[in-house]
Amino acid sequence: MVSYAGVMKNEPQYERPNTVAGLVAKHAELSALRDRYREQIKKLTVDIDHLDAAIRLFDPQADTYAIKQYVTKHRAKKGSVKAFVLNMLREADGPLTSRQITEAWCEDRGLTADDATMATLRKRIGACIKECARQGLIEECGVTTDHGPWGPYKLWRLMGVGTS
Repeated sequence: MVSYAGVMKNEPQYERPNTVAGLVAKHAELSALRDRYREQIKKLTVDIDHLDAAIRLFDPQADTYAIKQYVTKHRAKKGSVKAFVLNMLREADGPLTSRQITEAWCEDRGLTADDATMATLRKRIGACIKECARQGLIEECGVTTDHGPWGPYKLWRLMGVGTS
């Protein structure tokens, strides 16, 4: 019988293989646990937002953020905002503003956004749009004419879409 142990060049050689296997298994276990908690945190954040909205129904002046010990302001996974922005522009019938994209983001994530949260999210979406424009993925194609007192807003589209 021929033994091939140690013949493969990329085969790791451990002094204590059971220890490494145990650490790898523990790593996988903790990674799965982290993913489960991440999903639960997202659900809890949505639940807290709904409670905030219910509190504001009874007391519009209530500052619900003051009662929270720790607030993660609608964190998104790395790259998810960029993917969302590009997908929105890809599926849109025409150019979109950062405000339209932000409102769609809130709706997609089930967020109840007050003015302060909306401003923060628009800044994040706006920063993403600027970075995408810098990378040559999207382009500015005009400004809105039917805007409120805070307009006009820049209109954005995917690079090369709608040009002759």
